[in-house]
Amino acid sequence: MKGRNVILLILLVVLADQALKIYIKTHFYMNEHHNVLGSWFRLHFVENEGMAYGWKFGGDGGKMLLTLFRLGAVIFGVYYIRQLIVKKQQRGFIICASLIFAGALGNLIDSMFYGMIFEESVPGSMAVAKMFPNQGYAGFLHGKVVDMLYFPIIRDAHFPKWVPVWGGEEFEFFRPIFNLADFAISTGVISILVFQKRFFKHDDKEQQNATVETNAVVNDDVQVQ
Repeated sequence: MKGRNVILLILLVVLADQALKIYIKTHFYMNEHHNVLGSWFRLHFVENEGMAYGWKFGGDGGKMLLTLFRLGAVIFGVYYIRQLIVKKQQRGFIICASLIFAGALGNLIDSMFYGMIFEESVPGSMAVAKMFPNQGYAGFLHGKVVDMLYFPIIRDAHFPKWVPVWGGEEFEFFRPIFNLADFAISTGVISILVFQKRFFKHDDKEQQNATVETNAVVNDDVQVQ
């Protein structure tokens, strides 16, 4: 797979992710939602201070650590994807790695810059945040990740009472709210797990071809010509 095709794929994912995030941030107030395809697919604006799908990680210190980890992962990803291209790794694997990289980069942009270029979206307020205000809501590396994709396919259901721990409690599938970057990362990771035998089949063949088996008897009487 050619390097320019990889760059194009990454740019398309990042640009689509950022375009949707900027639109939601500047047109939706916090927790505003609108149905897209019935009630099972909604655009629902929330902000994520931690990891993907709304999971959090250790307050301000954890937020800083997570952002730095993302930055390190993106820097390493540039080198890793370049090595995959140079070694002519399986095309599907390069695509999956590129999706994971693009997703990490998309969320990293939020964490690094959104606090400085947007007003804060306040829960309970119907005010819409402006872009490039006189002062942002947070400093460098402390921005919040914008999430908006919500698929409550099963709603208003309850676990059976015999289920341990959650018996009788409300059940909803799919509860997390995420963004295109999260989706790209999940797609890349799941595809690698599902198709790992196909992706790494080439390496297995090379290892087998490198091993030469012979039944010939080798002793001192054998003359090399």
